[in-house]
Amino acid sequence: LHLSIRRQRQMCKETVFEEGALTAREKTLIALAVSHTEQCPYCIDAYTKDALQRGVTKEQMMEAVHVGAAIKSGATLVHGTMMMNKVNKLEM
Repeated sequence: LHLSIRRQRQMCKETVFEEGALTAREKTLIALAVSHTEQCPYCIDAYTKDALQRGVTKEQMMEAVHVGAAIKSGATLVHGTMMMNKVNKLEM
Protein backbone atom coordinates (compact mmCIF):
# COMPACT_ATOMS: atom_id res chain seq x y z
CA LEU A 1 0.00 0.00 0.00
CA HIS A 2 1.02 3.56 -0.58
CA LEU A 3 2.70 4.95 2.55
CA SER A 4 0.07 7.63 3.24
CA ILE A 5 -2.73 5.06 2.92
CA ARG A 6 -0.89 2.78 5.37
CA ARG A 7 -0.55 5.66 7.83
CA GLN A 8 -4.24 6.51 7.54
CA ARG A 9 -5.22 2.88 8.06
CA GLN A 10 -2.97 2.60 11.13
CA MET A 11 -4.39 5.81 12.61
CA CYS A 12 -7.93 4.54 12.04
CA LYS A 13 -7.08 1.18 13.62
CA GLU A 14 -5.52 2.87 16.65
CA THR A 15 -8.62 5.03 17.09
CA VAL A 16 -11.00 2.10 16.77
CA PHE A 17 -9.09 0.05 19.35
CA GLU A 18 -9.02 2.80 21.99
CA GLU A 19 -10.85 1.96 25.20
CA GLY A 20 -14.49 2.97 25.08
CA ALA A 21 -17.71 1.16 25.87
CA LEU A 22 -15.75 -1.95 24.86
CA THR A 23 -12.28 -2.73 26.14
CA ALA A 24 -9.41 -3.11 23.73
CA ARG A 25 -9.38 -6.79 24.71
CA GLU A 26 -13.04 -7.21 23.73
CA LYS A 27 -12.42 -5.38 20.45
CA THR A 28 -9.51 -7.72 19.72
CA LEU A 29 -11.79 -10.74 20.18
CA ILE A 30 -14.31 -9.21 17.79
CA ALA A 31 -11.53 -8.50 15.28
CA LEU A 32 -10.29 -12.08 15.61
CA ALA A 33 -13.76 -13.50 14.93
CA VAL A 34 -14.28 -11.19 11.94
CA SER A 35 -10.83 -12.12 10.61
CA HIS A 36 -11.98 -15.73 10.50
CA THR A 37 -15.34 -15.02 8.88
CA GLU A 38 -13.58 -12.89 6.26
CA GLN A 39 -10.88 -15.56 5.90
CA CYS A 40 -7.95 -13.15 6.11
CA PRO A 41 -4.85 -15.14 7.12
CA TYR A 42 -2.80 -12.01 7.83
CA CYS A 43 -5.53 -10.62 10.07
CA ILE A 44 -5.91 -13.96 11.85
CA ASP A 45 -2.17 -13.99 12.58
CA ALA A 46 -2.13 -10.38 13.75
CA TYR A 47 -5.21 -10.59 15.98
CA THR A 48 -4.18 -13.97 17.42
CA LYS A 49 -0.89 -12.41 18.50
CA ASP A 50 -2.68 -9.31 19.80
CA ALA A 51 -5.19 -11.43 21.72
CA LEU A 52 -2.43 -13.43 23.40
CA GLN A 53 -0.66 -10.20 24.36
CA ARG A 54 -3.90 -8.94 25.92
CA GLY A 55 -4.27 -12.10 28.02
CA VAL A 56 -7.02 -13.75 25.99
CA THR A 57 -7.06 -17.51 26.49
CA LYS A 58 -7.12 -19.99 23.63
CA GLU A 59 -10.57 -21.11 24.85
CA GLN A 60 -11.87 -17.53 24.59
CA MET A 61 -10.36 -17.17 21.12
CA MET A 62 -12.00 -20.39 19.93
CA GLU A 63 -15.34 -19.35 21.41
CA ALA A 64 -15.13 -16.03 19.56
CA VAL A 65 -14.40 -17.91 16.32
CA HIS A 66 -17.41 -20.15 16.97
CA VAL A 67 -19.65 -17.11 17.43
CA GLY A 68 -18.41 -15.66 14.14
CA ALA A 69 -18.95 -18.99 12.37
CA ALA A 70 -22.49 -19.27 13.74
CA ILE A 71 -23.38 -15.79 12.47
CA LYS A 72 -21.75 -16.46 9.09
CA SER A 73 -23.60 -19.77 8.70
CA GLY A 74 -26.88 -18.05 9.57
CA ALA A 75 -26.31 -15.56 6.78
CA THR A 76 -25.56 -18.43 4.41
CA LEU A 77 -28.84 -20.12 5.31
CA VAL A 78 -30.74 -16.87 4.77
CA HIS A 79 -29.20 -16.59 1.30
CA GLY A 80 -30.31 -20.17 0.63
CA THR A 81 -33.86 -19.16 1.50
CA MET A 82 -33.58 -16.21 -0.88
CA MET A 83 -32.40 -18.58 -3.61
CA MET A 84 -35.34 -20.91 -3.05
CA ASN A 85 -37.75 -17.97 -3.17
CA LYS A 86 -36.25 -17.03 -6.55
CA VAL A 87 -36.49 -20.63 -7.80
CA ASN A 88 -40.13 -20.82 -6.72
CA LYS A 89 -40.88 -17.53 -8.47
CA LEU A 90 -39.17 -18.62 -11.70
CA GLU A 91 -40.96 -21.98 -11.71
CA MET A 92 -44.38 -20.32 -11.73
